[in-house]
Amino acid sequence: MLRLGTREFGTHEPVIMAIVNRTPDSFYDRGATFRDEPALARVERAVAEGAAIIDIGGVKAGPGEEVTAEEEARRTVGFVAEVRRRFPDVIISVDTWRAEVGRAVCEAGADLLNDAWGGVDPGLAEVAARYRVGLVCTHAGRAQPRTRPHRIEYDDVMADILDVTVGLAERALALGVPRESIMIDPGHDFGKNTRHSLEATRRLDEMVATGWPVLVSLSNKDFVGETLDRPVKERVVGTLAATAVSAWLGARVYRVHEVAETRQVLEMVSAIAGHRSPAVARRGLA
Repeated sequence: MLRLGTREFGTHEPVIMAIVNRTPDSFYDRGATFRDEPALARVERAVAEGAAIIDIGGVKAGPGEEVTAEEEARRTVGFVAEVRRRFPDVIISVDTWRAEVGRAVCEAGADLLNDAWGGVDPGLAEVAARYRVGLVCTHAGRAQPRTRPHRIEYDDVMADILDVTVGLAERALALGVPRESIMIDPGHDFGKNTRHSLEATRRLDEMVATGWPVLVSLSNKDFVGETLDRPVKERVVGTLAATAVSAWLGARVYRVHEVAETRQVLEMVSAIAGHRSPAVARRGLA
């Protein structure tokens, strides 16, 4: 079972996490949801299209202008509080690596801390335990936040992913984070080249076999762009293909930009796997 906020999700129930960037320089939307009203409209649309989780980020993942913890909090804390007020049932996640920001957003109503940089601040897991919120434990190749990999090598990339993410999950559990609210993430593109990310996708069932719910963040990433030689705005088809493979191999949570399209892919894979009935079944019956 996966429990986040006030909601519980069954074993075969895929969960969509919609991305809302509170940054002026995000790689995908270039600041489209930096201001409050467009961001709130994005939340409303994502929920209507089937997102159970809203993932709010105040710092873009890639290199760029420095964003202090104070500025990151300014971009996220008040917005978390407003989303909680307007959408009391939605699961609110915050993408941060900083414990001090984690504390502030938990006070404002966050249900989940998405630690995309692999525990670089060990205090973030302690915050999750203190507030009894969920935690995403990610493999980032031991990279520092907002850095890109350079000639990184692994003897076995999945072995390293398992060692790091399971270790982080077990530490979080020991600290007091609820077991049913801990997820592991292979960290596509983070501390990896394109071949590493493709292998992580291909071997995702090894993560699923650990018993920890697996989250994948595939949406429009560089590994998709390089595989197909497509710019950022032309990566949706490749993203959905990777999503379908991940769903077939057992991933539970999908962090995405395109909610409606992802939902259709997940529902189709679920029906093929026998976990979901067709929405309509008239063919051959008339």
